[in-house]
Amino acid sequence: MPEKTSKGSAGGSSRRGWAGRGLPGDADRLIPGLLTAAVALAGAFAVHAMVPVLPAMTGAVALGLLAANLPGTAAWISGRARPGLDFAGKHLMRGGIVLLGLKVSVVDILDLGWLAMVVVTGVVLLSFAGTYALCRLFRLPSPTALLVATGFSICGASAIGAMAAVRRIRHADTVLPVALVTLCGTMAIGLLPLLMHPLRLSPLAFGAWTGASVHDVGQVVATAQSAGTAALGIAVVVKLTRVLLLAPVVAVAGMHHRAKADARQHVPVPLIPLFVAGFVAMVALRSTGWLPPGVLDAGAGLQDILLGAALFGLGSAVRIRTLLHTGARALLAALAAWLLIALLGLAAALLITP
Repeated sequence: MPEKTSKGSAGGSSRRGWAGRGLPGDADRLIPGLLTAAVALAGAFAVHAMVPVLPAMTGAVALGLLAANLPGTAAWISGRARPGLDFAGKHLMRGGIVLLGLKVSVVDILDLGWLAMVVVTGVVLLSFAGTYALCRLFRLPSPTALLVATGFSICGASAIGAMAAVRRIRHADTVLPVALVTLCGTMAIGLLPLLMHPLRLSPLAFGAWTGASVHDVGQVVATAQSAGTAALGIAVVVKLTRVLLLAPVVAVAGMHHRAKADARQHVPVPLIPLFVAGFVAMVALRSTGWLPPGVLDAGAGLQDILLGAALFGLGSAVRIRTLLHTGARALLAALAAWLLIALLGLAAALLITP
């Protein structure tokens, strides 16, 4: 009898463990949060339709932050909706990263030319190293510095989610980096177009600058489209060159983490997560040219839904009071990193455009 009781207890503990990690073993716990994210995402898309300059993904983060801090919704967000929102922030983010690969064509990137590819790669590496160093200079913890550096230098919240997975960084520790990358990317939408004429940049140079320095793909589009279609075209290709570097950067981080785990005689961790391998597979599939426009459009739409729901989930974990209390140094580090990346991106733009 004691053995049966022990097994039953262990089974119950196991089930509670799976549910506690936000996996779909207990769907009724996830549904309230997922429905909340769906309603909020519809609102973010509606705002984007009315104000096109504001990306829907940025709106999703903002709505999550508001929902978590307004008296009328905070209790729901932190209570019944929390398991589903945590699930969205972790697992839907990974699905969105896989589909992000459908936007990246190696053929388009090769059309930039080898000089541009080398320059953009240099910007990513210098941005990563410089942002990490600045964050450590401001005494931010190493995991936070790593996530901020990844998000700022590559592709915003998507890159933060990928790096957090491969380095086994807690989901809660991704909240501040996502908030910072969203804030600085939103600043770029308003500020960079104002600097185009004072800096005497051509539309091509402005587009390349935007693609090389703005964090999220949606923010790049919102910023570059103010200078016309030529600026938008080169901005997207330069940005997607940065996105393509997500896989090798995460792979290197995975090798480093696995080496440390092996040295401590822990269970070896995967070189790269399965969803990053899925991202690479989608890049390869897009690069074949086999997929019709309708499939690519559907993939882009589904990616926006998954990432938007994930970003609402992450935004809903931000408490303004805590952020103001603990995030002052992080905000200063992020602003310094944002300036560094803007300068590096400007130098790259002047090198790769006529």
